[in-house]
Amino acid sequence: MALMTVRQLKHQACLDKLRNIGCTVINIEGVMFLIKYKLKNNMKLTYFYHLNDDNTYFLERIKPYVVEAGTFDTEEEIVNSIIVDINQFINASNSKNFGDFIDLTTKLSNNVKSFDDLFLHYNISKEDVASFNKLISEFSSMMSCIKEHSEEIKI
Repeated sequence: MALMTVRQLKHQACLDKLRNIGCTVINIEGVMFLIKYKLKNNMKLTYFYHLNDDNTYFLERIKPYVVEAGTFDTEEEIVNSIIVDINQFINASNSKNFGDFIDLTTKLSNNVKSFDDLFLHYNISKEDVASFNKLISEFSSMMSCIKEHSEEIKI
C-alpha cells in the first residue's frame, strides 16, 4: 500500500473540491494538472497548473483564451483562484455582451502571439516600436476610462 504525504493528502482534498463543483481533473505525471469546467451555455473553461522547482504552483487559464493567473504557494490558493474565476465566468455568461467579450479577448490573445512572431522573425524599426508603444498606451488609457465609468460586478 502506498503512503501519501500530508501535502499529497491536502492536494487530493483540493482536487476533490474541484470535482465536487463539476470540474474534470486530469492528473499528468503528478506534477501537472488540467482542470476542465463546462458552463451552462456549453462554453468550456480549462485551467492548467504545474508544480515549479521551488514547490510553488503556476496557474493559467487556457480556454476560452489564454491568460496567466500567477504563481501560488499552496494548493488551496490554486483551487480558490479557479473557483473564483469559474464563478466570474458563470456571472459574466449572463451578460448580453458576453459573446463580444470572448471575441475581443480572443483577438487580443491572438494579437499577442502575432506581436511575438513579429519581433522574433523581423527586424522592427525604432519608429514602429514607438508606434506600438503609443498604441498600447492609448489602449491602456481607454481601459482605465472605461473602468472608471463602469459599474463593478460584485459576486
